[in-house]
Amino acid sequence: MKESLMEIVCCPMDKHDLELDADERDDGEIISGTLTCTDCGESYPIEDGIPNLLPPDMRDGA
Repeated sequence: MKESLMEIVCCPMDKHDLELDADERDDGEIISGTLTCTDCGESYPIEDGIPNLLPPDMRDGA
């Protein structure tokens, strides 16, 4: 995921901003890490450069 996407992504639960905690970066891309809602505190994983922004109840079955 490109870090510039942080300007447009938001929490799918309450539409508040997300805070990025990148574990691995490669040439301007975020490979792994976590996006955390600044309001509700829900966390969304970034794996293989893809943020999983499914709500928690839908994420487990995917």
